[in-house]
Order: sequence, then structure tokens, then C-alpha cells
Amino acid sequence: MYWLAKQEDQTAETFIRRFSPPYWTINFPRPMMASVVSTGFDSLTVDLVFYRYEDLCGLIWDSVDVLDHPFHRYESAKDYAHMVLSFRWQSSNIRTLEVLNSPTLTIEGRDQNGAARTWYVRLWNYAVGTTQDAVITLDFDNLDGGFLLPSEADPVYPGDIDRMFISMVPQAFDGVTTGPLPAAIEAQVTVSQIKVMGPTSTLKVGDAFVQSHDLRIANGYDDVTSLAPERVIWNMMRLGYSQWITHYVGMSHYYNLSWDGAEGRYVIDPAKAKLNKAAISWHQDFLTRATFFGFKVILSLSYEILAQNIPASWQQKAYDGIPALTGWVPPSSLIAPTNQVALDYLRDVFLAFGQIAAQTGAVHLYQIGEPWWWIDQGGTGVPHFYDDVTTALYITETTKALPAKHMLATEVPTTAQQDYLNWLGDKLGLSTLWLRDQIKLQYAMAQVGLLFFSPQVLLDNAPMAASANFPKMRWQNPAFDFFQIEDYDFVLNGDWGKRTAAHDKISLDLSYPLTKTHYFAGFNLLASTTGNWKNIIKAAGLGFKAGFNQVFVWAYPQLVRDGVIYTKGQENIMTGFHEIRLPEDISFGASGGPQYLTNIVEMASGHEQRNREWAKARNVYDIGMGLRSESDLAGLLSFFRARAGRANGFRYKDWLDYNSTSPDQVAVATDQQIAIGDGVKVSFQLIKNYDSGGTLHVRDIVKPVAGTVVIALDGVIQNSGWQVDSTSGIVSFDVAPLAGVVITAGFEFDVPVRFAEDFLSITLESYRAGQIPSISLIEVRL
Repeated sequence: MYWLAKQEDQTAETFIRRFSPPYWTINFPRPMMASVVSTGFDSLTVDLVFYRYEDLCGLIWDSVDVLDHPFHRYESAKDYAHMVLSFRWQSSNIRTLEVLNSPTLTIEGRDQNGAARTWYVRLWNYAVGTTQDAVITLDFDNLDGGFLLPSEADPVYPGDIDRMFISMVPQAFDGVTTGPLPAAIEAQVTVSQIKVMGPTSTLKVGDAFVQSHDLRIANGYDDVTSLAPERVIWNMMRLGYSQWITHYVGMSHYYNLSWDGAEGRYVIDPAKAKLNKAAISWHQDFLTRATFFGFKVILSLSYEILAQNIPASWQQKAYDGIPALTGWVPPSSLIAPTNQVALDYLRDVFLAFGQIAAQTGAVHLYQIGEPWWWIDQGGTGVPHFYDDVTTALYITETTKALPAKHMLATEVPTTAQQDYLNWLGDKLGLSTLWLRDQIKLQYAMAQVGLLFFSPQVLLDNAPMAASANFPKMRWQNPAFDFFQIEDYDFVLNGDWGKRTAAHDKISLDLSYPLTKTHYFAGFNLLASTTGNWKNIIKAAGLGFKAGFNQVFVWAYPQLVRDGVIYTKGQENIMTGFHEIRLPEDISFGASGGPQYLTNIVEMASGHEQRNREWAKARNVYDIGMGLRSESDLAGLLSFFRARAGRANGFRYKDWLDYNSTSPDQVAVATDQQIAIGDGVKVSFQLIKNYDSGGTLHVRDIVKPVAGTVVIALDGVIQNSGWQVDSTSGIVSFDVAPLAGVVITAGFEFDVPVRFAEDFLSITLESYRAGQIPSISLIEVRL
């Protein structure tokens, strides 16, 4: 089982200095780029790329840590009284310390009366040195905002500060002029010799280490550009992740841009260096640290680029000329696999990252991420197959006329349209093989893999998606050194049958052995849907059980945000649970039932405040009363030894609540409504509904009794066309129930439990004397 930790769950603590370099962050507006890298115990470097007059980057210190895993966050501390901070400031190509709009410390908090306030502290007023190289000393008890001191002094209240940041702007910044600079400007700031003194100069920080486990971690550069790599790597390691990282270099932060006056936007400029200075600095540090700690980093690059920066001629387009746009905010677009200029650019980006790998001693591992022709609405909407480059190339290569353009991926293609779809698939496959060969030409020892997203390609109601995006003849083993599979939609929707069918097809058509196949479990996009982790961890367990070479979880930002703790041994969902029932002659006489956890605080007025800690009940039982003979004792002893005490769960029949109706009734197919069909989903969790006084409690049934489940659709019993997994309670249909169809079920079920203790305290003498032992069972949540 996984669990979601909170900051109060920290099991070990240590101390850091406030303003410790790895914990600074940055923030900046597009299109400018920046990175922060910790370079020592008392130093950091910020690299910046300015494109506009108004660009501004903030170097931020937060009083409240929301960016580390709850196990590893530093304490919230808003009181800076009696503290002195000093550091050496060195800068190039930004506004210098002495001028208007110079580097300024913005302090956000409240005054002594609790009113929200912002102070602007001009660093030059507290500097000793030159305008580009000075030691700055800030005594928070004697700190004033204002440009000119003492005439414009605005005393800072140090007792309630939320955050502070130092602003960095281009030399041409005047607070009025906006728009493109004549040319992009690379700048750098170094903050070193950081010293903090005073009683509030240290912070408690979580220092727990989760034991190293077999689940690997994925990461996305776009999601962590504001963080120092040291912070990211340490969080990964302390959470037990080791050996492998799949690192998506992203689609919006690595490249260099130029202003296109005709289009009125910044676009990628292939004539410039393929990686901007900020991305280079960040990845040099990230790969250096990862390699030092024994990680192999797979560098992933996709065909996806932020729409506001992708050259128009590279984009995939629909029948009406509308460019492909994903659902991200802001949206990304995708390059056409037929566009050689765009492919040359991707090749050069791969090679540029390869240079960093070579410089840092990293292993050359590369992934071509999710290459496809875009079809919106999850693969069933508008296909984007018709950009000018692609259609012209088809006519030239095949000497055939372009067939009628598809408006929806669910349309049935004509023979001519199918020829075009097959050609598109072949061009996609060839583009990936070309990238593979180009990488290996430069780095002979490189291993190159491909990441395939099955839910958007292997669709029964849109087979053209597979025609265009699953070129099995080009991708068959040994085309790639490793093949990676992700199937998030199936996992989050609980479509386990579709997931299995997709895996079977990939294995059959591509023939990669499990030793060359990786599996991605994930991902939980929103903080409000932490319940998704149940299916994600289950999917990871299925991946281990299947024997994939590596199993990854996507991704670092969500794991940290949600406080996910995963420990070794939990990856296999069958480990720790035995599919065997406690003998019924023992359970029949047992006592017990549902238990909740509620904290009650009684106020001075006599009123109570009740806080319900558990959303769902957890059953507890005492089976001592069920022992009726010495043979029962012997049987229980054998059962206890086989379960190794608390180590392994098992099935238990709760005679008061063991079927979909009441214990004195026989289960029928219309007992419990488990879902309403939507025409897409094929897998559904068995549930039992408990209704009292208009309050409904829904219980997942994860251990149905084999052979007892009956299913009905709109009240009509279904004798075939579905299966149930008796180890999980998942019902899977061969064909998705139509939208609006009511799905009901009847069943018997067991409760998954374990022994509450690792020992039995029973003597034959006391039993013969009529003393009833207490032997407790506790429900386990799977």
C-alpha cells in the first residue's frame, strides 16, 4: 500500500540555514528563460535570457515551503526579527545596483497590525563594493524600503513575512518601454558567501529517508524549471528512488527564440544554438548530480512544442488548415513527421543534450517521446494529417491524388484514404528511425528508445489512429534498444481490460521481450484527485507482476505535491495478500464490524467539534468466540503460521454483511447499481451502497467470491460478454455499455483482513478451562 504523507508526519528532522542555496526558486514570464543552480553550501547562480524590455525575473525565498515533499519540507517561519543576512552580489548584463529599477528586494507580508504590506528594499542602500560586485548586508531589525534613504524610508516589519524576492531585469529596462529587444540578451547573477546570523537563522527540515525500492521515477523539465536541480535530486533520493530517471526535457523551456515581426511573436530559431544558456546550466548540474549518485538518466524529447513558439510551417494541420493544439494551458502543437527541417531541429536538440551528457559523464540514453499524428479529443476527434508539406510529399512520392480529407477519426476510410493513412504511419515510423540513426551516428554507444501512449492510438472506434500512429513494421524489435509503454487513461478510468488488450497487442505486433520493455504508471494531474494514486500504484504492481524490465511512475512534481510515500515490496499488489479464506466454521461465531476514527474536542461551552479522520470505515473483528474445539485451535495455528502473523492478508467472511443484499436474501443481478455506461468505459469497480436517512455510503468491493457475481444491463441479466476479477472486484465488458445504460450487479464478497498481532497468546489449558482467547483481525485497504 502507498500512503499520502503530510508535513506533520515527518519522522526525522535536521536543520538548515535559512536562505540555503538549494531552496531558492525563480519566477519569470514567457518568453524569457532563466535557471537557478546551487553551486556550493553558500552560493548559487542564476542564468537569464531576456527577450523583451519588460522582462523581469525574481529570485525568491518563501517562508512557507510548498515545493518539497511533505516529508522533507522546511518549517514555516515568517518571523525574521533579530536576523542578519549578508551575501556577495555579482552580476553581468542586468541593471546595476546604483541605478533606477536596479535589483530590489521585494518583501511581502504584514505590518505589526496585521495589514498586508509590500516593501521595496533597494539593495544598493545596503551594499559595499562596486555596482556589479558588492557585499550586501541586511539587518532585518533595521531595514528600510525606499529608493532614497533616509528621506523615503519605509521601515520593514520583520515579524510576519510571507516571501521575498530580488528582481533582475535587462539593462534597457525602464518600466515603460515594452516589446522585443534588438537581440536576446544572456545575463548572469551569482550570489555567494551567504551568511545568516541570529536566533531565527535556522530552520527545521524533514530528513526522513524512504528505503530504496524498485519503482523508478520520471520527471519533466517544464515543471521544475523554477527549482535548483540539487533540490530535485535530493527529493528523489530521499523518497527511495534510485538507478533510473526518465527526464522529459519538455516542450517550452529549452530552446532559443527570435522575434518574427511578420507573425508578431517569438519563434524557435534553428540558426541559433539549440539550447538556451539557462537550460544548459540547469541540465549540466542535473546530470552531474544524477550521475554522481548512480542514476541513469533517459533524456526524452517529443514532437511537441509550445504552440506560441513553434514555426508555423512545422505544424500538423487539420482538413481546414487549423493547427494541431493539445489541451494544455497554454497549448502545445506538434511538428509534422514529414517536415525535414523540423526533424533536423529535433536531431540537433538531441545531439545538444548529448553534449551535456558527454561533458558530465552520463550514460547516453535517449527516448523519442510519444511520436504521433495528432488527433484531438483523446484520439477520436479531428485528425491533423493535412499540412502543406505532408500533402505535397504524398503526391510527389506516390504520384497519387490526395484523397478526401477526414474530418473525424471515427470515419470509415475509403481505399484511397486508407492508402494515405498507411503512408502517414510509414512516414511516422521512418522519422523515428531517422532520429535513432542520427543519434547513434554521433554517439555510437547510445541507446535509443521510444515511448508509446496506447490509449490515444489503439482505439476500437477510431482504427485510423492506429493506421497513422502505430507503424508496427517500422517499430518491431529490434528497431529500438528499449520500448516504453504508458497507458494513463486506461489506468485512471479503471479500464483494466483495455489496458491488458493494449499490452497484448503491443507485445504481439512488436515482439519486444520484457527485458527490453519499460512501463509507465501514472499520472495524477490534479491535487484534488489524489484518489487516482490507488489505481496508479495498482498499475505499477501489475507492471512488476508482468515482468517489465523497469517500471516508472509519472511524475516527480505530482509525487511531491501529493505527498506520495512508496516503499519496497508494495509494487506487487499480490505481495502481502493470500487469496485464501479463513475457515467459515471459525468466522461464523466471530464478533465485529465497521470502525471509524473521529477526533472530538470539547469546547469550554460544552459544544463539541468532531473531525472525521477516515472517509470510509475499517472493519475490525474478534474471532476468539468462533473457536469451538481443539481442532479449531490447531487449524487456526496452522492458518496463522501460513500468513506469518501480520505479514499477509487473507479473506474473511463477515456473516453479517457478505453479499449485495441482506444476509437472509439471495443475491440477484439488480441488487446494486455500480455505474451508468458512457459508451467508452469497459471496466467498473463492484460497489455496495449503504443508504440510511438519505445519506449514502459507497463501499468498494475488492474481494468478490468467485462464481457468485451476476450482472444486468438496464435490468436484463447478462450471461456472457463480461468477466470479473475476483482478486480486485473489477468487472470488464467485452464491449462498452452504451451511454445511459444502468449497470447493476449481485454478488457475495469477502473482507480483506490481516491479524492484528504478530503473536498468538493461547494455551490449551486455559481453553479447556473455558477462557476465550481474544484474536483480532483488521481490515486492510487494497
